[in-house]
Amino acid sequence: MNLRDFLLSAAAGVTIAKAAAHRKLNVSIFSKHLQFLQGEALAKAVAEIGFDGIDLAVRPGGHVEPERVAQDLPPLVKMIREHRLEVPMITSGIEDAGSPHAESVLRTISGLGIHHYRWGGFKYDPAGPAFGKQLDALKPRVAKLAALNAKYKTTAMFHTHSGINLVGAPIWDLYVLLKDFDPQAVGVNYDVGHATVEGGFGGWIDSFRVLGPHLRGVALKDFRWEKDTKGNWSAEWKPIGEGMVRFPQFFKLLAQSDFDGPLQLHFEYPLGGADSGKRSITIPQEQVLKSMKADLEKVRAYLATAGLAG
Repeated sequence: MNLRDFLLSAAAGVTIAKAAAHRKLNVSIFSKHLQFLQGEALAKAVAEIGFDGIDLAVRPGGHVEPERVAQDLPPLVKMIREHRLEVPMITSGIEDAGSPHAESVLRTISGLGIHHYRWGGFKYDPAGPAFGKQLDALKPRVAKLAALNAKYKTTAMFHTHSGINLVGAPIWDLYVLLKDFDPQAVGVNYDVGHATVEGGFGGWIDSFRVLGPHLRGVALKDFRWEKDTKGNWSAEWKPIGEGMVRFPQFFKLLAQSDFDGPLQLHFEYPLGGADSGKRSITIPQEQVLKSMKADLEKVRAYLATAGLAG
């Protein structure tokens, strides 16, 4: 490399670094973990913890039931926004365009200026055709949902889980499924915790990179492999920074991308029932909120190091 090329390369690096430093990613909490709070109590607690917004569960058993979305979601969103919080997305029970109340949900959120939502739930049939053929068979369903999203200017984000026979667990399969569709209509909500369970050493990096423009949302959680008394290994969820997810490396990758979608923090480790979305918790509310605040502060520190904090 000659001097001119070196200087151009260095200048480009500085430009990228400056761009990353001026991009802020806000952090929302998944409302599943606050099912024991409703209405203004929900908004007040989230604001006091220090989150920027709420990913509202608009699904059976969530903060808003899908059949009542037109009646119940607008006043709840108004109340949340009055506490200077965002509602950048919702988590829905939508699997495809034929899911109950799907169009009503999309019509309502679009009218409220909410353009991202979580969807998913596809599974492979291990006794069926080759998985590649099963993915091809899903594409007409995706096409119909993409058309519905185009109508309402919404983006469906397929949430990635870990597990057996789950579409989206390896994540590369979502690339195969979605690559021919508009990323503005159908994309991926990349869960770095589940992605690390499935691709512990380098697979999660490859799965992140393969998504390209279909990366539309990011979910944060941490875990550690642990052995039970019978010698069986399982992924046990942990507070942020206490597990095996390589957050500094992950946020560096995020900073190098052009991602600017919803960033959600999840709490799946034991938290008195808040972890599983219980409406009644078994530990003091103050303890739950304190744990949530501690995780949020860790995430903000990672974002700051990566140049993604305001």
